[in-house]
Amino acid sequence: MRPLLHPTLLNGRFGDPVLCLETLFEKQIMLCDLGTVDVLSSREIQRIEHVFVSHAHIDHFIGFDRILRILVGREKQVHLYGPPDFADRVRHKLSGYQWNLAASYLCDLAFIVTEIHPSFATRTVSFRLKNGFAPEEIGCGFAAGGLILNGASFRVHGAVLDHRTPCLAFAITEVAHVNIWKTELAKLGLPIGPWLHDLKRAVLGGAPDDLKIQIEAPELANGSREIELGALRNVYKITPGQKIGYVTDIGDTPDNRRGVVQLVEGADILFIEAPFIGADRALAAERAHLTTVAAGEIARAAKIRHVEPFHFSPRYAGQEQRMLAEVAEAFVGTCRPETGHKYA
Repeated sequence: MRPLLHPTLLNGRFGDPVLCLETLFEKQIMLCDLGTVDVLSSREIQRIEHVFVSHAHIDHFIGFDRILRILVGREKQVHLYGPPDFADRVRHKLSGYQWNLAASYLCDLAFIVTEIHPSFATRTVSFRLKNGFAPEEIGCGFAAGGLILNGASFRVHGAVLDHRTPCLAFAITEVAHVNIWKTELAKLGLPIGPWLHDLKRAVLGGAPDDLKIQIEAPELANGSREIELGALRNVYKITPGQKIGYVTDIGDTPDNRRGVVQLVEGADILFIEAPFIGADRALAAERAHLTTVAAGEIARAAKIRHVEPFHFSPRYAGQEQRMLAEVAEAFVGTCRPETGHKYA
């Protein structure tokens, strides 16, 4: 199975938290948290559609200014999601700059900000460049079951956890995955090529059997062929999609553990903070963070397939392998699976 979502920790395990999720076959990028994003090019920043911010501590939100700087003057809409009072924090960020010439811009930039409260009540506010980024209330709602985004190809659920301030965790799930059977393609005399992307979109979109799929390839007669979707039913199989969890900046409490397990249970990959080694659990408790041991235990309880610890404290510079080993040991006992896999 080739997954739709491709996650990368932009700043490694020790840098500011930012998980970049690129979507295969699509132009959009999603971010979990918004620490330093200097490694993203201007072109990549222009592809950002959704940003899920756990909380507004500086190392999780400092990257907003770079995104703002790159996108001003472009026709663009970015959706941001955060904890209670997040819209007001965005407003303060934007009001720190002078926008007296904003009306002269030909293009409009809009930030659509949604707050998620512990009860899953939501509040959505728009900030538009043409309006000098003055807040415009869109309305209130409710994220039933923690569902904060219901997209065509993926869904995002959230949980409100505790870091001595409300802090969000996220689970991003591919709606479904379409596997292609090459042997069936061969039986129909059809080539592998870009047209399969259109096929997958049609299948996931619930298109009718009489939808015409256009196939263009040099090996076909006249270089192209048209075939109805219904004639391709044996070519593909729909399977459950990939699930990715993102958890950071939470105290090691029973309520937080339960909340994380409920949110990310069965995920293919869990990105989870592990700032402190197990021996420093008192320091971790003082600062409302997890240890390497706690991160591994939570991943094990949630039946995660692969755990990716991050947000390591700089006090452990040069000890990355030790921290990975502690997470791995707590994750599956004495076995130590590979925890340093790079996703790109």
